[in-house]
Amino acid sequence: MQQSDEFLFQKDLGVVPVGTGMTRQIMGYDQDIMMVKALFEKGSIGALHAHPHVQTTYIASGKFEITIGDKKEILSEGDGFFVPSDRIHGVVCLESGVLIDVFNPVREDFI
Repeated sequence: MQQSDEFLFQKDLGVVPVGTGMTRQIMGYDQDIMMVKALFEKGSIGALHAHPHVQTTYIASGKFEITIGDKKEILSEGDGFFVPSDRIHGVVCLESGVLIDVFNPVREDFI
């Protein structure tokens, strides 16, 4: 498995559309870990889904309704959340913002 460059500059990173009003940039990875910046426009939805990867997310900006399992919370800049492996989760963007996701192991489907 390859890994990302050691230094990553925003101007050089590709931006991948991942749904209506959403894009992502891969911020670094190797076989064990990956960090991804997800940009959301107000009203965009990260549909409910699950994956085998453990995920932890930091809300860098904006306001989001986060669902994890049967729980919902409104989180905003400075907050975060943790998703265990195979747990259903999703987001609704209430105010345009940026999420910083970290996955273990790497999301090979993103590369």
